[in-house]
Amino acid sequence: MQTNSTPRLTLHAAPLSQAQADKISHLIIALPKLKEKQAWPDFPYADVLKRRLDAARAHDEALTQFNTDLPNALGTHVTLGLIDADISAFELLTLARKLTAAQREQHAARSAVYLPGMEPALAARVAEALLAALLAGAYKLPQFKSKPDESPTLTHIDIYGLKSADFRRTYAEAAGNNLARHLTTLPPNELTPALYRKRIAALAKQHGWRMEFLDIKKLKQKKAGAFLAVAQGSPVPDAGIVHLHYQPAKATKKPALALVGKGICFDTGGTNLKQAKHMYGMHEDMEGSAVALGTLLALTELKVDFPIDCWLALAQNHIGPNAYKQNDVVTACNGITIEVVHTDAEGRMVLADTLALASREKPQLIIDYATLTGTCVYALGTIYSGAFTNRADLMPTIIKTGCASGERVWPFPNDSDYDTELDSQIADIKQCKMEGEADHILASRFLNRFVDKTIPWIHIDLSAGNHKGGLAHIPTDITGFGVRYTLNLLLEQKVLDYDKV
Repeated sequence: MQTNSTPRLTLHAAPLSQAQADKISHLIIALPKLKEKQAWPDFPYADVLKRRLDAARAHDEALTQFNTDLPNALGTHVTLGLIDADISAFELLTLARKLTAAQREQHAARSAVYLPGMEPALAARVAEALLAALLAGAYKLPQFKSKPDESPTLTHIDIYGLKSADFRRTYAEAAGNNLARHLTTLPPNELTPALYRKRIAALAKQHGWRMEFLDIKKLKQKKAGAFLAVAQGSPVPDAGIVHLHYQPAKATKKPALALVGKGICFDTGGTNLKQAKHMYGMHEDMEGSAVALGTLLALTELKVDFPIDCWLALAQNHIGPNAYKQNDVVTACNGITIEVVHTDAEGRMVLADTLALASREKPQLIIDYATLTGTCVYALGTIYSGAFTNRADLMPTIIKTGCASGERVWPFPNDSDYDTELDSQIADIKQCKMEGEADHILASRFLNRFVDKTIPWIHIDLSAGNHKGGLAHIPTDITGFGVRYTLNLLLEQKVLDYDKV
């Protein structure tokens, strides 16, 4: 398998000179989109690039991206991009992915970025987006080919003409997203719950997280019947809930943030077996846990001043003589009885007990991540993820965070009258309906029963966890969606309102 190192960043406050340009093999130049006949800013080879761009635009008037080689001894490969001042975060990240694609395709070991003629605020946005895209593209995901990819990887990034900037958060987000994508890519025989737990333990030791593992025996003691119902079909009793705790360096009495992730390492559908085309790729059904873990890593890298509890529900949904089945009635650890309707709705089962256990710690906020329902994909496609909350006043912030971060979400209703669809004649609640109508909403209403009503809760259904060709700044189908979103939610939108504690 490949090893990854993080590219180093060097900021150059002075503008790029021609002498410097002639020593750069790969260069990205981002210009503000100018009005017709408006003069270009003065920078090395500007006249050459303008002539070539004008010639290309003779065939495509809407062209905003252009690749060429400079007429110098090195043949500097230039990617030129034109940026609208009011470009949205998602559009900017998407353009950044396209502008950096040539660097990836040519296996550049060192890439430079230059932003001539931009207002400082736009230059800072563009630099951050390009850096995020370069860091995502430089990361090699796991491969198990007999002839591994030994092509050079990006080791250094130079940004010219930016007087000052703090990109610590961009690096932290990249570390979290890369971790999430790395874990989600691993094949199911390389990431069983037991092997996953070993990887988590190594991360916990490295980053100083306290770790507890609630195995089958402990979960029986806690009467976590919803989780155990899913786990009982596995031939190896390695399922369980990992509880990680981050404590800031400075002692605090702030209640913790709780991150919860669905970690189904492979989902056959159980007794209600999936068809082959729907089972293929189900090793990615643990992406929610990977996003929760990646978010914890990013917040740890940033040394945030509030405690964090991270709960990862690790299991596999197997078929076998001991697997749970339709019409079983099980009891979750908070005493709620559940009638099983469909064994392929296992994600909400493992999350039920995990959310209930997380609630017992009285966190300030719970955020859970899960590749939970196909109906969320049907509703949104794979370019947005779905969001649900038990606090209606958070809806505008949830939408704003998606717009600001470039990882877009759309909230769905969470009204109590949906609960009638989950009425059971034999138990407190049905796990789901047999029909798939509004299942993403019913799943949130089901999970709502296991969250303490006094605790604000946000549920992210990761319909954008896999998008063919990549999404925003991420170049791979597996997107690791959620890390960037959550950091914006916490650090910019200030959704953790400790002033009210």
